[in-house]
Amino acid sequence: MQPRPAAQGGTGPLAGYRVLELCSTIAGPACTRLLADFGAEVIKIEPPEGDPVRNMGSHDGDVSLYGLTILRNKRLVSIDLRTDEGRALVRELAAGCDVVVENFRPGTLERMGLDYGQLAARNPGLVMVRISGYGQTGPYATRPGYGVTCEAVGGVRHMTGDPDRPPARVALAVTDEHTAVYAAFGAMMALLHRERTGQGQVVDAALYEAAFSMMEPHVPAFARLGKVPGRVGPNLPSTAPNSLYPTSDGEYVLIAANNDAIFQRLAAAMGDAGLAQDPRYATQRARAARVAELNARVGDWTRTRTAAEIETQLLDAGVPVARIYTIADIFADPHYRARDMLLSLPHETLGDVTVAGVVPKLSATPGGVRHLGGAVGADTRAVLREMLRLTEDELDRLQDQGVIVGLR
Repeated sequence: MQPRPAAQGGTGPLAGYRVLELCSTIAGPACTRLLADFGAEVIKIEPPEGDPVRNMGSHDGDVSLYGLTILRNKRLVSIDLRTDEGRALVRELAAGCDVVVENFRPGTLERMGLDYGQLAARNPGLVMVRISGYGQTGPYATRPGYGVTCEAVGGVRHMTGDPDRPPARVALAVTDEHTAVYAAFGAMMALLHRERTGQGQVVDAALYEAAFSMMEPHVPAFARLGKVPGRVGPNLPSTAPNSLYPTSDGEYVLIAANNDAIFQRLAAAMGDAGLAQDPRYATQRARAARVAELNARVGDWTRTRTAAEIETQLLDAGVPVARIYTIADIFADPHYRARDMLLSLPHETLGDVTVAGVVPKLSATPGGVRHLGGAVGADTRAVLREMLRLTEDELDRLQDQGVIVGLR
């Protein structure tokens, strides 16, 4: 089955594929944002009040800056799924799409008559990506789940932070973004299968499983040795030196001298080449038995220099090192600009707005940001005209009855 022509997609490798997004907040919209960045035409369905993500993060006046980036490259359609006609419109739209991405609690689409069985009856090649807290099956399937609760169940929260304090929160939507990548990868695999067979399928992406996948090295260690890993703060277990080290100007640097060759270069840069010959520290396994002791020695050296001095000296010596960047440091760093990771785009009311660039970089068919996210319902009428051939009178009636929200 060939992808359908896309009216508003980009020119990347997914140009020609049409994706219907039935998602809110982060994991689902982040998944479709990835697809949109690489050329897919993504039609996002929002309720009349808008996606809750528009209330998250910082605002410039009434404009959600988070919304500008996670809704970028998408066509924004507002349909009230609480109405029969609204659900009927979505069924019609799904019949003309290659992929549907949803992140309702399991069972919700079934109650609305929008489950995969009903949609695939009209569109056998349809791929449905289902993102939820705990998956579509199993005893926890119907539990409500956000990334933070699923990090707890997935074992990640237990390992985050310092050992003498309660489990810490990572101040980013790590599990949501991680799940989004898995979900997008699943969609791509399902589309490859469809190209060979013409058959669609369901991709079941669970937040807790995406979190749990980061526990990969600890699964066999517990099964075989009964080891329960705990919080280690800034250190890398059984490896030294690999930690945060204080500097003379009150900052921190991260030094990662994991293997023996790098440790020898670090010792020479510290003016203590004999350290790497000391049998207590000469091998990676020997250093693993003296992590705290060795970290203290490295810390004594870093305290005598500024973060910038340490970074310059160790990079010259071929030792992996980095200052701890703030967002202000990122904006000042030329590497981000050179790699197109800070993109400035126009907005209808705010002027130019900078958003994060596209990941990953493709040499022949790169992705791109064509436009920022706009107002609720900005594309409702255009999409329904193009895909469902609705007339202006029909659109006016639907809008007057509150089934859709659009710009007249």
